[in-house]
Formats: sequence, structure tokens, C-alpha cells
Amino acid sequence: MGAFFFQRVIAAALVICSVSVLVFLLIHWIPGDPVEVMLGESAKVSDREALRQALGLHLPVWDQGIRYFSGLLQGDIGQSLYYHRPVSDLLWERLPATFLLAFSGISVALLLAIPAGILAAVHQGTAIDRGAMGFSLLGVSMPNFWLGPLLILVFSVQLGWFPVSGYEASGSLVLPAITLGTAMAAVLSRMLRASLLEVLHEDFIRSARAKGLSYWRVIWRHALPNAALPVLTLLGLQLGVLLGGA
Repeated sequence: MGAFFFQRVIAAALVICSVSVLVFLLIHWIPGDPVEVMLGESAKVSDREALRQALGLHLPVWDQGIRYFSGLLQGDIGQSLYYHRPVSDLLWERLPATFLLAFSGISVALLLAIPAGILAAVHQGTAIDRGAMGFSLLGVSMPNFWLGPLLILVFSVQLGWFPVSGYEASGSLVLPAITLGTAMAAVLSRMLRASLLEVLHEDFIRSARAKGLSYWRVIWRHALPNAALPVLTLLGLQLGVLLGGA
């Protein structure tokens, strides 16, 4: 187990390093001048050259890369061209709100996905199953950039139940959490249904029923923990997407 964990850590480190190098090179290959972005087109040539010297942009690409990655090892991500502040400071300021929004979306997704997936699997082929999967299909079909403004228009602008924007106001997380959690709940519920249907046909489920355990006790104590493994894997992937986009 320890060797497997060590191999995974090494593989993850190699992937991170490779992606970092690729992104660094792509930034240099795309057109545009960061000095011009910071100072504007009307800046003097002397001012541009002075800033280029200060940022180290006059150095060859490989020297810039060495400076960049040595800074990363020391926790220096660089300066924001827009805010003119260290990027690390900006990240630390926004991380609490990002984590809160991401985990709020996950909470909404789990509250919707677990009951829907269980009921759809237990009542396979019935109206409950078709209804749950129909709502799941609807959730997958609604992109966040469409659902979010729609919820704001209805529940904030028209009804006035929630604030249109902001972070400190009470209820400000409700609509963003629903927006992020709806599509995730749709995917998780379908995954849970498929996994639970597969587990319910296993021998240990029949053995538990033969011992006299109630049907729902078998579902909650035996079937659901085993069916949740692929769901947890998918949830971990979705968490990374949320943290990157929230």
C-alpha cells in the first residue's frame, strides 16, 4: 500500500511539473506583451524597457523559466497584472469564499442525488425511476451559465427572496449553491442508481436478506456503502472542477 501511494505521489508530481512547463511555454508563444497590458499603449518606450527589466522579461525564455520555477518552490507565484499585487495574496483572500461556495454546491448535490439515486434503483422501471431520471436528464441539460441568471431573474429580481449579488448578505449562497449543485446532482444520481442496481444483485445482498434483515436496512447498511465507491470517485473529480471554477 505504501509503495502504491508513493508511486501515485510521484506520478502526480510529474504531471504537475509537465503541465506547469507546458503552460509557461504556451504563455510565451501566444501573442501579446504583458508590459503593454500593464502600462498601456501610450506609455513611453523608456518606461516599457524599465518595467521589462524589472520583471525580467528581457532575459531568455529559459532564464525566465528558472526564475519562475524557483519562485514557485518558494511560494512566489508572481504579481497580478490587473491588481498589481502578489497573486498568492489574492488567492488567500479568495480561498475561504471559494471553499464555502464549492462545498455548498456539493452539499446541495448530495442532498438531491442520494435520495434520487436510491429511489430510482429501488423502484427500477416504475414511474418513480422514470421521474428521477427525467429530472436528472433535465439537470444535465441545463448549463450553469444559463441556470444561474435564470434563478437570479426569478428569485432575486422578480420575487426578491435572495440578493442579486454579494457575499456577506444572508442567503447569498443559496442560488449559487443550487446552480453549482444541480448539474452535479444529476450526474451523481445516475451514477448512484447504476452502481446500486449492480450491487443489489450481488450474493452478499441475498445472504443479508436471507438472514432476515429488512429491505431498507440492507440498502443502507450493505448496498449503499459498496455502491458509493464510484460515486465518491466522481465526487472527487467534481470537487476539483468546482474549486477551479468557483
